[in-house]
Amino acid sequence: MKLSMRTYKRFPFWIIPLAIGLVVMALPFMGANRGTLRLVISIALLALLVVGLNIAFGYAGELALGQSAIYAAGAYFAGYFAIKGLDLPLTLVIAVIAAAAVGLLTGGPGLRLGSWSLGMVTFFLVLLLPDIVTLFGDYTGGTAGLSGIPLPSLFGQKLNNTTFYVFVIAITILFFALLRNYVVSRHGTALKVMRESPVLARSLGYSIPRLKLTAYVISALPAGAAGSLFAYQDGYVSDVSFGFSMAVAILAASIIGGSASIYGAAFGAAILVIGPLRASALQDWSLPFFGLLLIVGGLFFAGGVAGLLTRLIHSRFLKDDLMPDVLAALESPPPLPAIDGKTLKGVGIVKRFGGNVALAGVDLEARPGRVTALIGPNGSGKTTLLNVISGFLKPEEGTVMLGDRDITGLKAHQASRSGISRTFQTPQIPQGLTVAEVVESARFRTEPTSVISGMLTLPGTRRAMRRDREAAIQLLSVMGIVEYADRQADELPLGTRRVLEVARALASEPALLLLDEPASGLDEQEVEALAVVIRRLRDAGATIVIVEHNFELVMRISDRIDVLHLGGMIAGGTPAEVRNDPAVIESYLGKAARERAEAAEEKK
Repeated sequence: MKLSMRTYKRFPFWIIPLAIGLVVMALPFMGANRGTLRLVISIALLALLVVGLNIAFGYAGELALGQSAIYAAGAYFAGYFAIKGLDLPLTLVIAVIAAAAVGLLTGGPGLRLGSWSLGMVTFFLVLLLPDIVTLFGDYTGGTAGLSGIPLPSLFGQKLNNTTFYVFVIAITILFFALLRNYVVSRHGTALKVMRESPVLARSLGYSIPRLKLTAYVISALPAGAAGSLFAYQDGYVSDVSFGFSMAVAILAASIIGGSASIYGAAFGAAILVIGPLRASALQDWSLPFFGLLLIVGGLFFAGGVAGLLTRLIHSRFLKDDLMPDVLAALESPPPLPAIDGKTLKGVGIVKRFGGNVALAGVDLEARPGRVTALIGPNGSGKTTLLNVISGFLKPEEGTVMLGDRDITGLKAHQASRSGISRTFQTPQIPQGLTVAEVVESARFRTEPTSVISGMLTLPGTRRAMRRDREAAIQLLSVMGIVEYADRQADELPLGTRRVLEVARALASEPALLLLDEPASGLDEQEVEALAVVIRRLRDAGATIVIVEHNFELVMRISDRIDVLHLGGMIAGGTPAEVRNDPAVIESYLGKAARERAEAAEEKK
C-alpha cells in the first residue's frame, strides 16, 4: 500500500524518531545493564557531534573539521566549572556558550576566505589542541588531564547512572528536535540553495557570510553539549580523547550515515560505535580504517544510510499524485497579480577587466510594462551589463538608478533586496528541493523569520511557510507548471527549468526582472510558451530586460531593442527600426551582408 502525497506531506513523521528516542531513554527501566547504557551514551555523544557537522557540511556545504576541538572546549569548560561546584544544567549552558564562541572565532575568518580555508582553520585547531591545553594548564590540568570532576548533580541532587543516562538521552533528543526543525524551516531551504550555488543565493538576497556563520555556530552547539556530558562520564578529561582520530571518526560517521540528514547522524554514530570504535582489534588501525570507510562511503553510498532509506521509502511507499492545493490550482488557475515595475536607468556605464573595456559608456533605459531587449554578438557585453545592474560586478564609471534609488555599486544581495530579480544563462536549480520549494526560496528575504522561530516552529514561522507555499502554487499555476509542484526540481526538463526560474524570480515581487538567455536550448514549442509568459508579465506591469540570441523571439516580444557591439551601444529603437539598421546587420552578419542589404534597398 502506498501513501498519497497529501498523507506524506501532512503526517507528522517526526513522531517516529521521537518514539524511538523515548524507547531508548527507557532502556534502564527495561532491564538494560550498565555496559549497554554506557554504549548508548557513547552513541548519543557521537551523534551530537555528527549532527552538528551535518549542519555545517551536509546542509551549508562547508567543510568543517573542528568538531572534536569544539567538543574538547565543551568538556574542559564543563569539567572546570563542575570542580568549582556548579550544577550540571549550568555547566551544560557554559559549555554550549563556549562552543558557540569557539565556532564564532574560528568560523568567522575561515568562512570569509572560503570553504577550504575553513577546513584548514578548523584542522589546525585540532592539531593545536594539545598545545592550547598545555598553555592553559592551570585550568585544563595540562598533559596530566583534568581530573576530580564530581558526579553530576541536578539542582543539588546527585545523579546516579540511570538518571544521568536519562539526562543524556533527553539532551540528545532535544538537540535533534531543534536541528530537525531548523533544516525543514525556511532557513534549511536557504542553506541548500547556498550549498548548491552561492551565486544564486546572492541573487535571491541572501547574505552569504551571515548565513554560513550562523550555520557554523549552530553546528557547534551540540558539540559543546556533548563535551559537557562527556566530562561527567568518567570524571576525567584529557586531550587524547579529542585528537585527529576523533575528527576523522566524526567525518566518517557523517558520510556513512548521510551528511545531508539529521537522523543520518544517529545511524552513522551507531554504526561506528557498535563496530570499529568498539572493536579493540581495530584501535591501532583506526585512521586507515576510517580513511577506507570515507572512500567507500563517498563512492558507493551517496547520501549515506539515510539517503538509501529515503529513496527506498519514496520508490516503494509513496504515490505520484497531486496535493489538494495543486489540484485546485489546476481546476481554477489564479490570475497573475499586478507587478509594480520601476524604471531602470543606466547612464555612462563603464566596466573594464584589466586592459579590456567590456562596457564603454553604455546608456540603458527600461520602463514598466515594456520588454527591453539587449542583443549583440558574443562578447559584446550583454551579460556584463546585467551583472553590473544586478550587483555581481561594480562599474568603474556611470550610475544605475532603479526608480528614484541609486543602486550603483550595490552588492548582489543588496541589489536583490532593492527589487532586482534575475535568471541565468544556465538554469540554477538546487538539488534536493521540490519545484515549489525552489520558488519559495526566493521569499526568504521578502518575509524574514528568525532562526529561533524556525527551531521552535513558532506561529510566525508556520504562517510564513504557509504563505510561501500559497505564493509558489499561484506562480507555478501562472507559469503553467503547477502539476510539477511537489516533484524534485533538478529532474525537470530544460524548458520547464527555465520557466521555473522565471517563477522563482517573480516570487520576490521584483521591481525589475532580468532574463539572461531564457530561450537557450529550447525547442520551438517551448520558445512559444516562454513568449506567452513574458507577454503576460509585461502586461501585468513588469519591467523586463532580456538578453537573448533568438532574434525572432526578440522581434516578437520586445517593445524596444538595444544593440551592443564591442562594449558600446550601436543602435536602439523598435523591433522594425533595429531589424533594418545597417549597423545591426553588419554586427551580426558582417560588412558584406550590410552592403547587400543596402543594394537591395536601392533597387526597391
